[in-house]
Parts: sequence; C-alpha cells; structure tokens
Amino acid sequence: MTSLLKSLAVACGLAFVAAPAFAATQYPLTVTNCGLKVTFGKAPAKIVSIGQSMTEVLYALGLSNKVVGTAVWFSPVLPQFADVNSKIRRLADNDPSFESVVGQEPDLVAAEFEWHVGPQGSVGKREQFSALGINTYVSPADCVAKVNDNGGDGVRKELFSMDLIYQEIAELSEIFDVKDRGDALIADLKRREADAVASVASVKMKKVPIVFWFASKEVNGDAFIAGKNSAPAYLLKTLGATNVVTTEEEWPLVGWETISAANPAVIVMADMDRRRYAADNPKMKRDFLEHDPVTSQMAAVKDKRIVLMDAEAMSPSIRTVDGIEQLASAIKSFGLTQ
Repeated sequence: MTSLLKSLAVACGLAFVAAPAFAATQYPLTVTNCGLKVTFGKAPAKIVSIGQSMTEVLYALGLSNKVVGTAVWFSPVLPQFADVNSKIRRLADNDPSFESVVGQEPDLVAAEFEWHVGPQGSVGKREQFSALGINTYVSPADCVAKVNDNGGDGVRKELFSMDLIYQEIAELSEIFDVKDRGDALIADLKRREADAVASVASVKMKKVPIVFWFASKEVNGDAFIAGKNSAPAYLLKTLGATNVVTTEEEWPLVGWETISAANPAVIVMADMDRRRYAADNPKMKRDFLEHDPVTSQMAAVKDKRIVLMDAEAMSPSIRTVDGIEQLASAIKSFGLTQ
C-alpha cells in the first residue's frame, strides 16, 4: 500500500470513528470561492467533477455516491477508488461540453481549473451555470495569487503551497457537511508532508538544478516546463533544490537550447495516460532526450538522472506529497546530496 493510500485509509477510518465530535454545517452556507460568493441551501446531491485532482478529493471525502459525471483525466484513478469510479459516467477524457455537463442535472459543478469553469471557461462560465440554478466551485489552488487570463496555464504570483489543497478539502467538507472526514484527511496529509520534509532536513542540495517537463505539443518542439511558483517548484523548495526556470508562468513553453544551457542535473518527466500531445507519452520523451543532438549532451541525460513522476503529483493535488517523497528518494539515489 502506498503512502497516499495509507493516508486516505487512515483519514477515512478516523473520520467515521470521530463523527459525533464535529458540529454539523449550518445552512444556508455562503462560501467565497475564487472571488465569487456561492450560497448552498443544503448539501449538493449531484456533482459533476471536472479535473482528476478535484474528483479524487471528492472520493477521498467519501462523496463518490454524489458524483454523477467526471472529466479531464491524466492518469488512472487512485487504486482504492477504481471500483466506484468505474460506475460513474466519464463525460470526457479531456474537456467536456457544456451540454454534457448540464445534461447530468447537477446542483454543483466542481472544477480543478478556471480555464474549464471560469471567466473564459472552455466548458462554461460560472454565470452560465448559475443561470441554470447550478452552483460552481473551483479549486483555490488555481485562483489564489494566480491570474488565468493569459491564454495558457496562468501566471502564479506566489509559490504554491499545500495549504491551498487543505483549504479546498476544508471548504468541500463544510459544503457537504462531512467536516469530520475533511479534518481527518487534512491532519493525516499534514503529518505525511511533515515526515517527508523531516526525512531530508539534513540533506543539502541547493546547488542541484532540476527541470520538470510536463509535455510538448510536438516531441521535438518547445517544452511545457514548470515555472518558479508551480507545484513542482514547491517540491524543489521543500527539498532545497533549484528550479532552472524563473518565470511566473505556471507551465511556460521553453526551448531546449535554453534548457540545455542551464544543464539540469535531474529531469523529472510527467507520466500520464493522456495523449492530447505527442510528448504526453513518456517513452517518446525519453527517446527524444537521448537522441536529440542538443538534449543528449545534458548532464541529466548522459548520467541517466531522469525521474518519471505521476502527472498528478506535478499538479496541485493530494498526490503532491508523494512527489516530495519520490524526488527526495531519487536525488539521494543519484548521489547528488552533500
């Protein structure tokens, strides 16, 4: 059983044992979410979840029986949720249509990203759903100190923190009147995060330059690389390593000549099932790195210091702590600690 599976199992177990100790949510409940006040007269009964991280948070809170549709998947669902997830309609692997979402007659649409449900939402704007009597909720991790109007993955003005995921869990657990489960899940994830940080507290690796490669539109084209305030940057700060990218864009497109000039000691590649772009495939990523005349000369490639990390661990999610643990283990195994 992985650390995350243990966390969720412990959290859910504690939640049901401790339930009588928590006060019930008082409705109507008004939550300010990404600048919009949303009022709930009661706990939502039917949810459409857009974004894998959002869906897994809902499952972890024991709310799968309320989820009537999901969309936007990068990887297989966490194993302990495979059975319940198989019974829930998947509206799309990528962006669902507005019609397919409202066709499920939800009273809440919960989204991981504003680019799906937001001011320029590819699925729909929040006012479009509101006009139909459907509430919306967007992960705070995608809007707090973050601007999403640049046509890309947004600009993050402050370093991402797991506190934003804890905020999401707390708010959703209050909306659904399952505060006991939310508090237990947050407490256990915080313990795991603290343990991960403590495990590398004596390790000095500030001079280790690392690059996170999510995908590329073309295998040999510019790469979507983690920006300086992204979730991967949070992993690096936690471990004391260095990001080779200094822009505030969440996932800027960067040329390989620029990346090679920084000569990263480690390359972390996203592992995913999604195949929107050719370089979503990690095998194609690795083949390119090893055979391209520019990238093949980088220290990380020559010395085979390439880490394959689940795409969800590279995004703001409940899997981010797994990313901390995995990267710390890899850096140690590569002999890059002092």
